Amino acid sequence: MAGFGPGENLAREIKAKVRLDFKGVGRPGRLFFGGKSTDKAAEEAREQQLALLRYVPIQGIHIEDVDLSLDIYTVYDDVNNQEVAYAPVVLQLTADTLEDLVRFVARDDFRKIEIIAPPALSLNKHEVERLMFRVFEEFKKYRQHLERKYNVR
Repeated sequence: MAGFGPGENLAREIKAKVRLDFKGVGRPGRLFFGGKSTDKAAEEAREQQLALLRYVPIQGIHIEDVDLSLDIYTVYDDVNNQEVAYAPVVLQLTADTLEDLVRFVARDDFRKIEIIAPPALSLNKHEVERLMFRVFEEFKKYRQHLERKYNVR
């Protein structure tokens, strides 16, 4: 999908780092048992999502490294009037095409992407059309997910 300039490697792989921050909301327990801190909830959400990313193959994506060194952070959510924790992870991955990276950008937990290689990308008309269509498909899936989640029509 990505075109390269003269003399560039024709492997056409895209190396990128993608940061995802997984949200955790604490639950109060009954008496002394059963509660879960926001930090613990975020950490569990991250572990669960990483298991899916590691063990469920994603066509066109190869995860090379997972960096869990960033600290869990907590912010106050004005909408829900509660503290929410986020557990960040940085995935270093190789994608066959730019289109394959779109599914990471269209996630709730997406925060940042850094393209490591190639140093430059150029797209022809057909490639831009395919990329735009992929973006449309991913956001359509996301909208449908939200409609099911909140039962909105």
